Amino acid sequence: MNDAPDAPLRERLEFAEADALLRDDVRRLGALVGEMLAEQGSPALLEEVEAVRRAAIARREAGLPVDELADQLSRIPLDDAEALVRAFAAYFGAINLAERVHRIRRRRDYQREGQAPQPGGVHAVLAALKADGVGLDEVVALLPRLRIEPVFTAHPTEAMRRALLEKERDIVARLVADIDRSRTPEERAVDVARMRQALTAAWQTSEAPPTRPTVIDEMEHVGFYLGDVLYRVLPTYYRVFADALAAVYGAPAARPGELSVLLQFGTWVGGDMDGNPNVGAETILATLAAQRAQVVDLYRRDLGTLMTVLTQTADRAGIEPAVSVRLQDYRERLPGAAARLKPRQADMVYRQLLDLMRARLQATADGDAAGYAEAGELLADLDLIAASLRAHRGEHAGLHALERVRIRVRTFGFHLAKLDLRQDSAVHDAAIGQLLGDPAWAERAPETRLADLHRWLGGALPGTAPDEDTERSLAVFRAVREARARYGERAFGPYIVSMSRSAADALAVLALARAAGCVEDGAVPLDVAPLFETVDDLQAAPAVMRALLDDPVYRAHLSARGDRQTVMLGYSDSTKDGGVLASRWALQRTQVELTALARAAGVRIVFFHGRGGSVSRGGGKTERAIIAAPRGSVDGSLRVTEQGEVIHRKYGIRALALRNLEQTTGAVLRATLRPRPADAREDDWRARMGALAQWSRARYRALVHEHPDFVAYFRLATPIDVIERLRIGSRPSRRRDGGVANLRAIPWVFAWSQNRSGLTGWYGVGSALARGIETWGLDALQAMARDWPFFAATLDDLEMLLAKSDLDIFERYSRLAGDLHAPLFDDIAGEFARTRDAILAVKARDAILADDYRLRLSIRLRNPYVDPISLLQVELLRRWRADGSPDGAQLRALIATVNGISAGIQNTG
Repeated sequence: MNDAPDAPLRERLEFAEADALLRDDVRRLGALVGEMLAEQGSPALLEEVEAVRRAAIARREAGLPVDELADQLSRIPLDDAEALVRAFAAYFGAINLAERVHRIRRRRDYQREGQAPQPGGVHAVLAALKADGVGLDEVVALLPRLRIEPVFTAHPTEAMRRALLEKERDIVARLVADIDRSRTPEERAVDVARMRQALTAAWQTSEAPPTRPTVIDEMEHVGFYLGDVLYRVLPTYYRVFADALAAVYGAPAARPGELSVLLQFGTWVGGDMDGNPNVGAETILATLAAQRAQVVDLYRRDLGTLMTVLTQTADRAGIEPAVSVRLQDYRERLPGAAARLKPRQADMVYRQLLDLMRARLQATADGDAAGYAEAGELLADLDLIAASLRAHRGEHAGLHALERVRIRVRTFGFHLAKLDLRQDSAVHDAAIGQLLGDPAWAERAPETRLADLHRWLGGALPGTAPDEDTERSLAVFRAVREARARYGERAFGPYIVSMSRSAADALAVLALARAAGCVEDGAVPLDVAPLFETVDDLQAAPAVMRALLDDPVYRAHLSARGDRQTVMLGYSDSTKDGGVLASRWALQRTQVELTALARAAGVRIVFFHGRGGSVSRGGGKTERAIIAAPRGSVDGSLRVTEQGEVIHRKYGIRALALRNLEQTTGAVLRATLRPRPADAREDDWRARMGALAQWSRARYRALVHEHPDFVAYFRLATPIDVIERLRIGSRPSRRRDGGVANLRAIPWVFAWSQNRSGLTGWYGVGSALARGIETWGLDALQAMARDWPFFAATLDDLEMLLAKSDLDIFERYSRLAGDLHAPLFDDIAGEFARTRDAILAVKARDAILADDYRLRLSIRLRNPYVDPISLLQVELLRRWRADGSPDGAQLRALIATVNGISAGIQNTG
């Protein structure tokens, strides 16, 4: 087939010369998608797709009104709508893959001999630090406390089936194989056939299962990224770090496996009980069991590979006596497995020991007493072999392969990822009140509740028998006790307390744990992490934490936990509560005050950032956010949630996962070792930012929380009613019944990104900035944008969101609100214009994304595909609601539009 499916788009887009191969990949995949649509749908479907796309391109390039394109789409029969949506989704799915492979291509270009290191990578960062006077000793001293810890949550804005993830991986593998066009024509023909097969099979596969996912389904989905991607790239990450240290500082090359453990991973899946009745003691134990089974199986495969490498025979290579002693020990300990060893391999001591280690791992998985009690025992066996190889010239005879396995065992243990636990403080209060026989206990003054908890923790346990709900809470702590005995202390991350508003909220966790018998050596073996979510809660956080750190009972607990306090910061609910400027400033100030408080108290504080993918939920470039954090707040650690489509974008491809981990590590190194110097103007900047946040919050709340018609408008002008019917997450969309305040932040943001307004991320900003310009002058704000990383990063994130928004398309959604449309849309559109104009003025730019060619190109590539889906969604919403919002073909088509828009615009949840 010719290049027709992509010719109109290609003619109108300017690709940089360096991106010629990206353009070629877009063309190749576009042609394959077109062929597939004609074959699997019909030539008529392809013609219809092309007609709509040409109209969408013309509308964008000529700046035409959206009405003509909308009218064209309104005539599409329902039977054709879903196929049309899926067709456009297939096209920009191909663009997504081409762009991601191009990132790999650009990385390879930097890695070629003689090239400068890629900006943001560990090598480049270490070189910059050395130029700033950071010596090798200073870097090495930091490594034991350097910790990067992504924490994976469930996927409420994306739940791509694993079968489809694997097909994406097949296409990426084919594109990467020919990344620099070195394949022969025959090889390229095979690649095309494989890509066509993946695209066609994906077309014939439903995007979502027919039932809502269970918690275990969600765990298996996260397990794909942990086991198929991160497990694989982890040794390369350490090799890159070790090589960079050697290259920059001229030091002897460090063994990657001898570096401190710099990376760990966490998960909420199976442990996030907040508002999810499907999560509790049972899922905690089931998740940990499943994670152990997965990682043990991965180790068994690795040892099987090592058996083919470490084939040294005793007559040709020296082998330390301790290895033979361990082999004999395992022969006696595992007689059944020993009997299956091949006599012809009796002289291959390493291979035979590895075979019995695999058998012992199987016993571990089976819960047999002959298995490894903990991962340290497996690591000791690997260390034994490594020492023997080093002692007998085995450096290039398998030691490097063994080191890769050692690195994985040190990181993943027998738990794979730490399981965080999270619960609403109100649930704890209800349980404690029931056990105390005081139904009004939650309403008591904080000092009264603290006194009761002190008596409880001092040994005066309540005597009331637990009811069903309280028993459920106590069962969680019993599961923790059981799981720690079975899986080890590394199995759990912190216990996060949502809606933390007083010191009593943290002590309540300790009280319930003691009541359930979850105590080791006289202490509760859990880190308790208060979560501050709303703007008011963030502002109150310093007082709450001061009271907590002054509490002698809690300080005794903290001392037993190494005087290390985790505090979680909520980006989502704070933005939903007060708008993005108020949220970001409250988060910044809270970190400043808590960092100083912890330092004065002799406690090391670790901030856990509850970020999402969208600007409204703290999204944006992680590297830039780390550099913009308050001085001293990073301190070698970054713990951050990864969720929704962000997981797939960051960790779906191994090379890109490695790049993301490198950039994050580099930013943490810079922020810790050489934070930006203090600026004498910062006091003025902070005062102005406080005023901007206050003005922005007032404008935001006047619409979102105080306008009497806003909730009704929200439910009509967004597809929230479709989102609430999606089967992509195991938990409900609301914590409890009520308005916006009780709607979870994820569907709230998701709904406003679907209608292309992005309102939750920018509303109120324009009015605040305009008032700031009037009050202090444009030059003052331009200086803040130029010289203050916090303000600059905030404006950059907002600019990205504005670029992805389309008020003309949003107007079509707004009209669904009937009489509410005109007054509310006019207000929203006016604020959008103010925000755009103010940001351009403050950044001294003539156009949005004027200095970000790649993002500008990425958005332009997708718009001709996303715009028709958005307009189809409007039309389908109108029809579906008029028919009473039934299940059936209309809802299926609407769900297809939700998935398509989400994948097309990205940064949605």
